Amino acid sequence: MKNFLSHTRVYIFRGIFAIIPLVLSYLALQFLYVVIDKRVIGMFDQFIGVKIPGLGILILLVVLYFIGLITSNVIGKQLLHLLERIIKRIPLINTTYHIGKQLSTSLSLSEKQLFKKVVLVEFKPGIRIIGFVTGTMKDRKTREELLKVLIPTVPNPTTGFVIVVKASETTDSKWSIDEALKLVISGGIIGPDDVG
Repeated sequence: MKNFLSHTRVYIFRGIFAIIPLVLSYLALQFLYVVIDKRVIGMFDQFIGVKIPGLGILILLVVLYFIGLITSNVIGKQLLHLLERIIKRIPLINTTYHIGKQLSTSLSLSEKQLFKKVVLVEFKPGIRIIGFVTGTMKDRKTREELLKVLIPTVPNPTTGFVIVVKASETTDSKWSIDEALKLVISGGIIGPDDVG
């Protein structure tokens, strides 16, 4: 009976983890449909008297394409730079814009650029926590190399806290970024079988 309950629990959790991406995809599509598509369809129906399903999402994709195209050329970059200079002078908007820009920059980086490697940091004697190295810095006095390490929270590895630690105080886990992310997201259920 104990084995049956353990077996059932494992597969229920696996089912939950398998369905999460599907549910999130459905919710994103539902959001796009309700917030954008229905409104655009309603506007077209008012003015032209014709309902075209999917037109709102198509218009959004076209607008995003042209924004990307404009900001990629020289004139668009200069306009963006001018807009940034104006925004920097408005206190509350400056903070919000700066956070948004940092987030979009980090999301546009490839996985290899975003996280350098996976390390284990001693939390208490005998207890180690998973950390993603995001960069390095030097101690001004000792000139020793320090690591900037993101300590993720379970099950969302995009949240957590950043610590600065001596490289000598970390252990290389020898895990790939992908293995460590699976370990964090699954709460330790899925992941590597060994360390170091």
